[in-house]
Amino acid sequence: MSRLLLKLLVVTGVIGVATGAVSLAWTAIGGGPLGLHGLIALSLGVSGTVGLTWALMALAFRSSRDGWDDRPDNPDKP
Repeated sequence: MSRLLLKLLVVTGVIGVATGAVSLAWTAIGGGPLGLHGLIALSLGVSGTVGLTWALMALAFRSSRDGWDDRPDNPDKP
């Protein structure tokens, strides 16, 4: 349970740092300050991107471990 909590804490930190960095970059290029709705939309976009990346990488590692990528005509495999 603590590993899951630690992972969620890391993901939340990444989302917070990314939202802050993009907000500062947006202000620096002359876009003006982001309002509350802009920050919420940005946070949801970053959350979706991080979640999708996490899920796809988990599937890639599972596929590699379980042999889903192996060729069906592999003569070396019994």
